[in-house]
Amino acid sequence: MENTHNLLKQLPSIDSLIARIHADQPEYIDNAPQCLVTEAAQQAVAQLREKILRKPDVKIRIDSLVDEILQLLAKKIQPSLRQVINATGTLLHTNLGRAPLSIKAINSINEVAGSYSNLELNLSTGKRGHRYSHVDKLLCRLTGAEAAAVVNNNAAAVLLALTALAKGKEAIVSRGELVEIGGSFRVPDVMEAGGVILREVGTTNKTHLRDYVGAINAATGLLLKVHTSNYRIVGFEQSVTAAQLVQLGQQHKIPVMEDLGSGMLFDLSAFGLPHEPTVQQGVKAGIDILTFSGDKLLGGPQAGIIVGKKWAVDIIRHHPLARAMRIDKLTLAALEATLRHYLNQQEALREIPLLRMLNADAHQLQQRSTELAQELTQRLADTATITVIAEPSCVGGGSLPTTELPGYAVALKLHNISVQNCADNLRSAAVPVIARIQDDQLIVNLRTVFPHQQATLIDTLAAICRGQK
Repeated sequence: MENTHNLLKQLPSIDSLIARIHADQPEYIDNAPQCLVTEAAQQAVAQLREKILRKPDVKIRIDSLVDEILQLLAKKIQPSLRQVINATGTLLHTNLGRAPLSIKAINSINEVAGSYSNLELNLSTGKRGHRYSHVDKLLCRLTGAEAAAVVNNNAAAVLLALTALAKGKEAIVSRGELVEIGGSFRVPDVMEAGGVILREVGTTNKTHLRDYVGAINAATGLLLKVHTSNYRIVGFEQSVTAAQLVQLGQQHKIPVMEDLGSGMLFDLSAFGLPHEPTVQQGVKAGIDILTFSGDKLLGGPQAGIIVGKKWAVDIIRHHPLARAMRIDKLTLAALEATLRHYLNQQEALREIPLLRMLNADAHQLQQRSTELAQELTQRLADTATITVIAEPSCVGGGSLPTTELPGYAVALKLHNISVQNCADNLRSAAVPVIARIQDDQLIVNLRTVFPHQQATLIDTLAAICRGQK
């Protein structure tokens, strides 16, 4: 007990530690906020105090304490939201921010963010304009819709549309389309929040047109179709097409709405991918309102896009909730730039990162993986066994759930560090690397790694797989 008391008395003061760092290594703290420097020093001393209380034979080493302070400070001054290297092979990884933006979209954000903009100013008249005007004509041109609006995400788009068009009324929807999206948000819950009464028809795997016909009554306010973009029912199944619902809605003067979820502006089947209903097809079928995401298959920023008949979009745009859910100027800038890529399909395929990844050539992925494996083998010597394996990628983000994109990955069997510790340390790197663990191996899939990130990826893997932080 006496030894513990003596050790605690020897703990240096916070001011003396900071003064020492300022004298010996000023470059580490001169530009750091003083409050964070003090906090790091206090935390390091508190941790050492706890060690002494647990184990009285701990030695107080000032150099080690200073190193600990600098490590803590480095973490504190680092932004919380920052770039990571996605080596999982999952293209639309929700935890990693879904779709990365094109260079033009990024440049557009920078230009608008660093200056004033004509967000709600009509430059022709000098009078107040509307923020939707920057993208609504583009969306109408690309989809064939009469009108368009944009909110902050697709869940908001669905909630707003339901509330504006059918609050206090029934919305008829197939049981097989009552999906749950990320974060446990469910279509029935969204409908309830919008004051819409759910009227389920059909069964999980089969819904017929007659089911909708039998459910229509004086309280029916909407026919709702939800594209099951995050799962598939296969085998003995049947659903009602959008065209059939539109015809039924027109007969009974009931609007039809479809939530497309991921959303797509051209047919992916032309590139060897499964057919995904396009927004244009829904518009052509006569659906009154369609909603879809900006940051999924569209490959843009997070946004909820609403297109359809002018009368319906006007009601939605003027609903009080529309202001609460409105899109900000930075997202608008990125969305406009992304949509402009789609005016030329070849440009979209070339410039939008998601589309490039979707269409990545398997042979080129194998070649990149082989080069990475060779480089890592040279750097890691006897610390890991490295092989190139055939591994498909998935789209993710609740899009194309049954689709596997053929490709290759690098598998690392580590000798000096557990694969879990390696994965943990990779996430703590200066530029975090997010990889997968499979069969006690670290799997690195280059489909989602940008070429300019590869050198950092190699350096980080080499350092951490050798057991270095």
